[in-house]
Amino acid sequence: MTTQQFVAVDLGATSGRVMLASVGRTTFEMHAVNRFANDPVYLWNGNRTAMHWDLPGLFAHICTGLAEAGRQASRLTSVGVDSWAVDYGLLRCGKLLGLPYNYRDARGAVGADLVHTRLSQDEVFARNGLQFLPFTTMFQLAADVGEGLIDMADTALLVPDLIGYWLTGVTGTERTNASTTGLLGVDGRWDDDLGTLLGLRRRLFPDLVEPGAVLGGLLPELAARVGADPGLPVTTVASHDTASAVVAVPMAAESAAYISCGTWALVGVELPRPIVTEATRAANFTNEVGADNRIRFLRNVMGLWLLSESVRQWSREGISVDLPNLLEQAAQCPRTPEVFDADDLRFLEPGDMPARIRAWYAEHGLPGPATLPEMARAIVESLAAGFAQGVEQAAELSGTPVETVHIVGGGAQNRLLCQLLADRVGRPVIAGPVEATAIGNVLIQARAHGVLSGDLEALRATLKKSRATTLSTETYVPQHSTAGRA
Repeated sequence: MTTQQFVAVDLGATSGRVMLASVGRTTFEMHAVNRFANDPVYLWNGNRTAMHWDLPGLFAHICTGLAEAGRQASRLTSVGVDSWAVDYGLLRCGKLLGLPYNYRDARGAVGADLVHTRLSQDEVFARNGLQFLPFTTMFQLAADVGEGLIDMADTALLVPDLIGYWLTGVTGTERTNASTTGLLGVDGRWDDDLGTLLGLRRRLFPDLVEPGAVLGGLLPELAARVGADPGLPVTTVASHDTASAVVAVPMAAESAAYISCGTWALVGVELPRPIVTEATRAANFTNEVGADNRIRFLRNVMGLWLLSESVRQWSREGISVDLPNLLEQAAQCPRTPEVFDADDLRFLEPGDMPARIRAWYAEHGLPGPATLPEMARAIVESLAAGFAQGVEQAAELSGTPVETVHIVGGGAQNRLLCQLLADRVGRPVIAGPVEATAIGNVLIQARAHGVLSGDLEALRATLKKSRATTLSTETYVPQHSTAGRA
């Protein structure tokens, strides 16, 4: 079969990209045709300033990318969309009722309190198998109920489903992202009783759609505007960005752990079935659905957000920071005597991250980092410690004999982080591919349209046959191991 060309729309919580890929049975090439920032929008809502996403602005960037992909490609086969999880838009009669909230907005904690007046965390976990995060969709929806917003809506669409709707006019809820909402039972179906308990009308979200289904064709008016073929298929992928990233991890799942590291870091293993035990709940691990109904057994760590938000704060203070140079300086600093808790919720919202980190150290009677390189070193070492703890817990809770650790996404480019992680886990760390999410997005599309075939292992094997630089990896071996094996 000849090579076919696919477009991956990959929306991260701080940036987005539209990628064009050429895929054959033994070939895989991909490059970016449009990259853009994804910055929050702050709007006064009558009581306070709230954080939102500029989804219409992101859609404009997507359309620009589609137009450029069409110019570069001889013929496009399909488009797929993935994004960060949990956030959604409310619609009435097909029209968006305002900009979707950003999950870092403070209202999520209010919603969590409302839910927990009716169900304890233990009871919620028993129903959905998810870790507690104050911004989970169910908590945000509880806040909507409390504010009366839900009464105005007849439909809710998660971010990639909303983009898909704007592309095709067709609604659906892709399963991997639906599994992050808290509204699916452990059996993978909508928990209607839970929705009713929370004051949500039955089927606020559309029916579940599996990865690899053709959602619909590109709307004629949009196709004309971007110069694409009318009816160009929009194919559902594993639309939670982590689910797509895991598809592209070049691992043997039975003996490996993965870390999808960007704004957040998702640390875990791939399993055939969920683990819903008290030990899992106590460790704050989650059971999210992956492609082919695999289970992404993982927990969230704050991720590179800590570093990027620190750089933004220094910029606000008039300090220009070249991050690669700063990380080189950090690598020359002595090891941080005490790491901080990267999962502390004080680090969730935007703001002066270095001051919050120094406050953490002060509260624990410890000297905090004094210089910018020392602060960067403390952040990277604390992330490495959090990742290593997650790997050890995932191995212990799941019984997976972890022999290697794979890190994909932006974190794979951070050499200091990868080496410190290898030292802490005492195992080889394989870094890359960096664009794993977009690669996984394309792999699911290519299988859906007959270019590739087989299970996830077969798709991962396809990547190993290609020598494309997009797929390159680098191995870090422990140099100063600080942890035992699980």
